[in-house]
Amino acid sequence: MLKDQDRIFTNLYGMHDRSLAGAKKRGHWDGTAGFIAQGRGWLVDQIKASGLRGRGGAGFPTGLKWSFMPKESDGRPAYLVINADESEPGTCKDREIMRHDPHTLVEGALIASFAMGAHACYIYIRGEYIREKEALQAAIDECYDAGLLGKNAAGSGWDFDCYLAHGAGAYICGEETALLESLEGKKGMPRMKPPFPAGAGLYGCPTTVNNVESIAVVPTILRRGADWFASFGRPNNAGTKLFGISGHVMNPCVVEEAMSIPLRELLDRHCGGVRGGWKNIKAVIPGGSSVPLLNAAQCDEAIMDFDWLREQKSGLGTAAVIVMDQSTDVIKAIWRLSAFYKHESCGQCTPCREGTGWMMRVMDRLVRGEAEVEEIDMLLDVTKQVEGHTICALGDAAAWPIQGLVRHFREEIEDRIKAQKTGRMGAMAAE
Repeated sequence: MLKDQDRIFTNLYGMHDRSLAGAKKRGHWDGTAGFIAQGRGWLVDQIKASGLRGRGGAGFPTGLKWSFMPKESDGRPAYLVINADESEPGTCKDREIMRHDPHTLVEGALIASFAMGAHACYIYIRGEYIREKEALQAAIDECYDAGLLGKNAAGSGWDFDCYLAHGAGAYICGEETALLESLEGKKGMPRMKPPFPAGAGLYGCPTTVNNVESIAVVPTILRRGADWFASFGRPNNAGTKLFGISGHVMNPCVVEEAMSIPLRELLDRHCGGVRGGWKNIKAVIPGGSSVPLLNAAQCDEAIMDFDWLREQKSGLGTAAVIVMDQSTDVIKAIWRLSAFYKHESCGQCTPCREGTGWMMRVMDRLVRGEAEVEEIDMLLDVTKQVEGHTICALGDAAAWPIQGLVRHFREEIEDRIKAQKTGRMGAMAAE
């Protein structure tokens, strides 16, 4: 169990003062200029040594990502862009950072920007986050007033500006290149890669896009040491992590825990367990709506980190744990996600534009049992034609939940089809 003194986000629940004075009392903005004085190479090496992997879903090593930025400028400015477009269904971790502990993010933005030679950072915040935007803007304003941002930021000799950009509520803008398009004032549609953002990102300049949590943990890693951060979790899955737990648990919550914590321990310790007891569990989506679900047998031994979940053909994603008990119509739950992805597809790639609607319409019939058994394999076939054939990962995100459903609950789908055919649908209670 993570001890209280090892928590990075000490005001996750808004119990304390979120202003600059309150943040300083809790140890933030302490010795920031000293870290910057160590130089870019040292900062990147520290983050590499800590084992921090991106907290936005893909789990790419953060220090490695920073190191892709050009060491010498060719005359173009460099940018850090922070992805605060937290639109993955079930995910609500970055929201708590911006709302209650915004100074962790602003300080992290300064340090990370210096590490990649950027004099400006843009935080792209989700359109629906109104109060979070106000809290974050207030924190940025306080830092300017206190000389922590702007010319000679925090007395470091580095000039740094931090801007907040408010999105318009599009899920696709959580994809890094679509986010850059939106920041430039264009339609939020993903770009082809290469070029990657580190070569040509925002306004064609070298850019790194990082998740809010990835940046907000940086100052504490530097203060407490890379070894301290690396001591949590299994090898290659280091650090502490915010888990957002929702669904059929006694107390849904967002909590900071060590990586590689067993799922059962996470739910029992922080959420009062599964509604109706552990045996009542039916399925869990471990990392936000775009990763395939785990069945009850997998939940018994599930370890919450990138590698274990990938071995189970799922993923940690954003660590948004959605718990479903035996009362859940799991086919209908996955249909609802299909409807979401159909709605949010930007329509640029044909497989995703056509495939998401196609998958949703078949799911629609599966929910009611009005399909043929052969259509299950046909649906699976279509998910494979969408997956991996699009510019961004939205196609994969639409395909994976359905693949997980068929992998673990094929019998339930078939039973519903048979019950519909024999007129016994009333007993299935699928309205």
